[in-house]
Amino acid sequence: MKTHSALYELTVTRTKEFLRQGEAVFWVFVFPLLLALALGFAFREKPPDRIPIGVAKGERAVVVAAALEKSPALRVRLYEPAEGREALRVGRISLLVETDSRAVFRFDPTRPDSRMARMEAADAMQRAAGRIDPVKIGEATVTERGSRYIDFLIPGLLGLNLMGTGMWGVGFSIVTARAQKLLKRLVATPMRKRDYLLAQMFSRIAFLAAEVAVLVGFGWLVFDVGVRGSLLLLSVICFVGAMAFAGFGVLVAARAETIEAVNGLMNLVMLPMWLLSGVFFSADRFPDAAQPFIRALPLTALNDALREVMIEGAGLLAVLPELANLTIWCIVSFVVALKIFRWK
Repeated sequence: MKTHSALYELTVTRTKEFLRQGEAVFWVFVFPLLLALALGFAFREKPPDRIPIGVAKGERAVVVAAALEKSPALRVRLYEPAEGREALRVGRISLLVETDSRAVFRFDPTRPDSRMARMEAADAMQRAAGRIDPVKIGEATVTERGSRYIDFLIPGLLGLNLMGTGMWGVGFSIVTARAQKLLKRLVATPMRKRDYLLAQMFSRIAFLAAEVAVLVGFGWLVFDVGVRGSLLLLSVICFVGAMAFAGFGVLVAARAETIEAVNGLMNLVMLPMWLLSGVFFSADRFPDAAQPFIRALPLTALNDALREVMIEGAGLLAVLPELANLTIWCIVSFVVALKIFRWK
């Protein structure tokens, strides 16, 4: 009974500490909304942006530029040859067309926008020269809910926020207490390490519902991003994900003695997941050889499960592998943290 009472009191105390930190409240509730708003409007439903290209001035430059301007995908500008090559080098344009004796395309094949510009420019010039396509191909645009970028983005931002608040909120709290010699004083009390660490993790639950509701509700109200699957299942995924990253926060802070140290460790753990776990673009873009490592990351599992429920309407069986992944990370990180944790 005493253990439960101590755990409860510690959890309540940690929750009150969080509420008194205005900057923490900002990063948990306000920053994700600002990020979603900025990215949502940047990738809102609108006509595709035209790709900027250049045409080097020469004998046929005006004729070529007129042909290229008929493409709805290109924005054309005339350049002096040297000026055009410099614009291409620094990235102001994606393609430079030189038109002396014959048309020459200068572009960087490693840039997707340059490859797209090359195809669009070639198509426009061939049509202007009288090409007749033997096969007529129709187009059907897809803009329904679930297929937009914002539908992909909101679950990724939710997973990113659960990772960030779980690790930063728990890790910084422990290290700050250690740096201020507060943990050293707790050694003399009958409190167990297990109770203290669990209280740090459970304090996340107090704000979890509000944290998820604010971001999901914002996506629904502003961008019409819905949840096709079960709200209960979505809540379970968020809870398991939050506990997994709270466990990471406890582990990273188990030995760190300064804010600088825990800051470096946090970035070391979080940066690979920022880049690889499919927050802003699909993790499938990475090579096949890297996929086993990427799929093992907890943020990848969390983002995949969130998208399966929110976009695809998946049920419990479909997300069981991801839930198992997160549960294993939670248990392992907490057990290791309990073993290596020190009060001072």
